[in-house]
Amino acid sequence: MNKFLLLVFFTCVLSAQKKNTYATPYEKGNGNQTATYEETIAFFRFLDKDFETIQMQEMGLTDSGEPLHMVIYNPDKKFDFNTIHKDKAVLLINNGIHPGEPDGIDATMMLYRDLATGKVTVPKNTVVVNIPVYNIGGALNRNSHSRANQNEPESYGFRGNARNYDLNRDFVKNDTRNARSFAQIFHTVNPDAFIDNHVSNGADYQYTLTYIATQHQKLGGELGAFFKTEMMPQILSALKAKGIEATPYVNVHDTKPDAAGFEQFMDYPRYSTGYASMFNVPGCMPETHMLKEYAARVKVTYEYMAESIKFIDANYNRIKLLRSENLENYKPGLRYTLQWEIDSTQVTPLPFLGYQGDYKTSEVTGKQRLFYDRKKPFNKMLPYYQTYQPLVQVAIPEAYIIPKSWWNIIELLKLNNIKMEPLAKDTEIEVESYRIKDFKTAKSAYEGHYPHNTVTLGTTTRKVLFKKGDLMVTTTQPGVKYLLEALEPQGNDSFFAWNFFDAILQQKEYFSDYVFEDTAAKLLKENNSLKTEFEKKKQEDKTFADNADAQLDWIYRHSPYYEKTHMEYPVYRKVK
Repeated sequence: MNKFLLLVFFTCVLSAQKKNTYATPYEKGNGNQTATYEETIAFFRFLDKDFETIQMQEMGLTDSGEPLHMVIYNPDKKFDFNTIHKDKAVLLINNGIHPGEPDGIDATMMLYRDLATGKVTVPKNTVVVNIPVYNIGGALNRNSHSRANQNEPESYGFRGNARNYDLNRDFVKNDTRNARSFAQIFHTVNPDAFIDNHVSNGADYQYTLTYIATQHQKLGGELGAFFKTEMMPQILSALKAKGIEATPYVNVHDTKPDAAGFEQFMDYPRYSTGYASMFNVPGCMPETHMLKEYAARVKVTYEYMAESIKFIDANYNRIKLLRSENLENYKPGLRYTLQWEIDSTQVTPLPFLGYQGDYKTSEVTGKQRLFYDRKKPFNKMLPYYQTYQPLVQVAIPEAYIIPKSWWNIIELLKLNNIKMEPLAKDTEIEVESYRIKDFKTAKSAYEGHYPHNTVTLGTTTRKVLFKKGDLMVTTTQPGVKYLLEALEPQGNDSFFAWNFFDAILQQKEYFSDYVFEDTAAKLLKENNSLKTEFEKKKQEDKTFADNADAQLDWIYRHSPYYEKTHMEYPVYRKVK
């Protein structure tokens, strides 16, 4: 072999070796295998070691006892976010929140390698941050059967974390160390856009990629409109140019999508993109289809992230400006929507690539069962509902005042970067005060709680003496939406809904009938207005008139003996 051919041969060998050096565990496998947690962390450590543009940082603990990591890619080799935010946007990517849905884990490893080696266009205006595996406990609980509806990969992690929490329900209540460490990362990074990679459940259709985009109305203002009409459409258009068709998450289970169409998923604050939305961060959950081959799912996840980076890089200034300006929509005195309902009168025709669904006799039950015929694909317009209307609204107060005794609430607010000031001395302040008049409670456990719903409030305005050290929390701060969602009792994911204030729902003192009989008689004799109101209620309510216990209880609740803290919500609203 002459010297030239020998040189060419060794050059090719070295090139192949270098390429193989940075191959991911997924790429080294058969296309149907996902990296383990240990392999994932080892790979990013390897990239950190070999590339100055990548830095891996160990952050807070998770329920598994292992720390979360965040991996930063910045072509400028700078990793201080105060500096980064002066002239760049930040994209935060979360992977493995449900480790049985590992597509993003493998796709992100390849994406970082390709960014570091220059295989893909290097962003000039965007820094990319990812959490390699968020649910570490679930990733370590590896199996091949927990995703009964999913084809491939060969083995994967489990949905519940080390304490069996679904982490995509924990972004407000923060029951897990995972969620608390995520909040630390989120507010350190302060992302301008967010991606949380998932795999779907539900109907069958032709798409490999669906997506849950943050509900634009909840994101709010021009930022929400930009996200709906420009950001998502342009990313999807770029994917389509690559031959990747996508559709909104098919929010249909146990029926056919074309039976009545479907509606946009409302990502409440408990979910990752709903959490991000509270801080004016547009977010998306790519949801690959569980029945498609794993290699195809990893590919479209990769491409979604790559096209998102391109869009953010080209529009970074506008995204950052719209995020900042969006705070103008949440000033004191303006209305904020706590609960939404779909507006069925607003219909968007949606082109949809599906499979014909039909019913046949089940071989198991002998009853009718749904099935999809992949030999009968269709392309037709379906009704899509993406407009919501307010169901419950509240006026934004100037501030909330929280007694220092509710340290658990204060701790969560601080965790989420909420600024507050302790009162310097005992101070009497006129505030709006809520009393819980009625509510319903779930009959079965949900994510470690029995949540409340359908909350009815009574509101009074009065002067309250607050103590030195009680916390004044103004709403003129970036976390205003988080404050409203967490502290207003009627919010779907409020602290009240998640049982943080259940202690106020229980009376601590009561009375013995035979003792209070004499006290009640004395109260009626000494208070004519109380007696008049009591007699009126007996006349108007026969059931009440026939119930001695109810009558004594009514007098007790209208007397000085009744504890005022019972059913009084201990967070107060300063409105002027």
